[in-house]
Amino acid sequence: MAGYDNIKDKGFDHRSTEELREIQSRGGRASGASRRRRAAFRENLNFILTTGVNNPEWTPVLQALGIESTLESAIHMAMIKEALAGNVKAYEAIAKYSGQGTGTDADLEEQRIRTDRAKRARDQEVGDTDGQDENIQAFLRAMNPTQEDVDSLYGEEQKEEGSDAEEEESAGEI
Repeated sequence: MAGYDNIKDKGFDHRSTEELREIQSRGGRASGASRRRRAAFRENLNFILTTGVNNPEWTPVLQALGIESTLESAIHMAMIKEALAGNVKAYEAIAKYSGQGTGTDADLEEQRIRTDRAKRARDQEVGDTDGQDENIQAFLRAMNPTQEDVDSLYGEEQKEEGSDAEEEESAGEI
């Protein structure tokens, strides 16, 4: 294995606690610096995208629509123009990011069913079944039933018993 000899002699078991802390500390500082760079990138990109633009092609169109003429809105209009010209990828991007999606409700329902079937098959392979979870939930509900559950369970029996008790009372009075 390439490089295995380099780490075999310096195994993690031989490092002192101070050395491990220093390594972790350097990793934490590097992670923080990376997060700050990504945040600065997002901030700069958002600033640039919201900067006003005076493009002779897009500004009159955007202003006529009542939209502020920014780079972001100009990019959106350019994507729409490409989609109108027949660029399917531009259309798909617009549909995806506008929340409209490209699938019909039937397609989405079919995908949900396939996903559920695949999940059940996987759970059965590893010995974990959905039925067990449902059985556990039913057991827990039975251990702490709501008043509605009790009423629905014993409602008809209590009514029948009540009618028998009334008959016995009336018979006892005779």
